[in-house]
Amino acid sequence: MAGSREPEIPSQVGRTAVVTGATGGLGYEAALALAKAGAEVILTGRDAGKGQSAIDKIARDAIGANVIYEHLDLAKFASITEFSDRMHARPSLDLLIANAGVMALPRRQTTADGFEMQFGTNYLGHFALTTRLLPLLRRSSEPRVVQVSSLAHRAGSIDFSDLQGARLYSPWKAYGQSKLACLMFALELQRRSDAAGWNLVSNAAHPGFARTNLFAHGPGGMLSFATDLAAPFFGQSASDGARPILFAATSPQAKPGAYYGPGGIGELRGAPARALIMPQASNAAAGARLWDVSEKLTGTTFQ
Repeated sequence: MAGSREPEIPSQVGRTAVVTGATGGLGYEAALALAKAGAEVILTGRDAGKGQSAIDKIARDAIGANVIYEHLDLAKFASITEFSDRMHARPSLDLLIANAGVMALPRRQTTADGFEMQFGTNYLGHFALTTRLLPLLRRSSEPRVVQVSSLAHRAGSIDFSDLQGARLYSPWKAYGQSKLACLMFALELQRRSDAAGWNLVSNAAHPGFARTNLFAHGPGGMLSFATDLAAPFFGQSASDGARPILFAATSPQAKPGAYYGPGGIGELRGAPARALIMPQASNAAAGARLWDVSEKLTGTTFQ
């Protein structure tokens, strides 16, 4: 397994970033790297205690870091609205990393607004958040939005007849759909930015096989056990898993509407590189349809 290394990112002095799900795992590693590069970083999460712990750890590793914690529960539209309202007291926002998520919940659960938990949290929550933060992003000279997708998007499909898994719920089907939706959103957001002149760079990234606590809070059982056994041979650390995300978020070489992941065998680990986009993700008609449905479900509109 490749050892952890400092991400290759340019100076972020003068830039402000929001990282969702930043109290642990990939989000924490991304926030730490951005803070070390000089950005003002807003960590979001659902647990104030974990938020303070993350800030304390970053302060030890990045002397003089400008980092704050803000409460944000992506499974509650009310929380998204409250967070966005607080953010609008700021002059602008340069970077949004849409990282927070849940994975392969064994039984069907719903968000506070009645949506299947994975689709609602991983995708709809970030769709609504991006909508509400768009005016702030447009005030930046070089705004970027990064959606964190997954290798699971490859087996995903959008079931427009049963988006919430109400008729038939499968943990991995729901997860694959949510991560496919995140990638489709990133691509469609770039198309609409180009058409409307929003000046956004919208792209996506995935961490490969990164060892985070996502499995511990997801499928459990034998799958988690098998994952623990395989991780030393096929996986990489959370800090290495964050590298493609940080490349998408900061590199001058990162392209609008592109997708990045580890460049090793199977995109499981390795240095950042262009990642495979499956045909169902790049289907522009499906992307536009998902966008329209998402606006109706979230009660939000991009403008």
